[in-house]
Amino acid sequence: MFTVLRGSVIAKLIGHNTQNSSTFEPTVKMWVFEEIINGRKLSEIINQEHENVKYLPGHKLPRNVIAVPNLKESVEGADILLFVIPHQFIPKICDDLVGHIKASAIGISLIKGIDKSPEGLKLISDIIREKLKIDMSVLMGANIANEVADDLFCETTIGCKNSETGKIFKELIQTPNFRVSVVEDCDTVELCGALKNIVAVGAGFCDGLGFGDNTKAAVIRLGLMEMIAFTKLFCKGPVSIDTFLESCGIADLVTTCYGGRNRKSFEQLEKEMLNGQKLQGPQTSSEVYKILKQKKMVDK
Repeated sequence: MFTVLRGSVIAKLIGHNTQNSSTFEPTVKMWVFEEIINGRKLSEIINQEHENVKYLPGHKLPRNVIAVPNLKESVEGADILLFVIPHQFIPKICDDLVGHIKASAIGISLIKGIDKSPEGLKLISDIIREKLKIDMSVLMGANIANEVADDLFCETTIGCKNSETGKIFKELIQTPNFRVSVVEDCDTVELCGALKNIVAVGAGFCDGLGFGDNTKAAVIRLGLMEMIAFTKLFCKGPVSIDTFLESCGIADLVTTCYGGRNRKSFEQLEKEMLNGQKLQGPQTSSEVYKILKQKKMVDK
């Protein structure tokens, strides 16, 4: 059984994949933060109408995707956990889940962010791994949610150090229009997903200031070089340059800079396009600045 901690698009994908699977159980629990929409509970709307009318309107969810508003109830008995939560909420969510997760469970994070610790950089997957004591993988790529929900072709990258676990996640998530590549360079995959949002903010500044595509291309190229330099400096394990050529690297960077959502004022974007959800770029920029300042490397 599966639990998706928020994330209607990935729930839609694995819901379809598990409906007639001989490998996986069909039930997909999706934890939702309970809200009242036009006088009705969001979880009830999802379970009765099979649509997340607030965060993924116009897209039907498979009937085996069940919305569960109680966090601890949502993970009960789950063998696989998928984390799709704004990264600033992860420590509190994990604290609430301690003691409620199966010891044999495995997890995968789709969260594009990082955290600052007293030692410096802290990956979101590390926070989950340390707090919940489960094996963690990551998924990052050029995967704009509405396009994935519309079943438009795209690629994604899974970072997984265990090859057998990688095969499980690939079978669970891949569809004819959502192609999965699995690499062992987990930390690089995760850092790509976080750092590209900072470059995207810079690309948005180019648009707002009226600079041309030449300038924007330079920002993207230089941004990629900074991503590589930062990853080499702060990554605990070996860094493969090939990982930056995967979907999690250059593809996600270009897609976010040209087709992402960092293009108006932050407050306006959050209100108009994200229904109050927070942008990833500004928060990640702040965390990276704190890490560099701590290491006295802001100038670099």
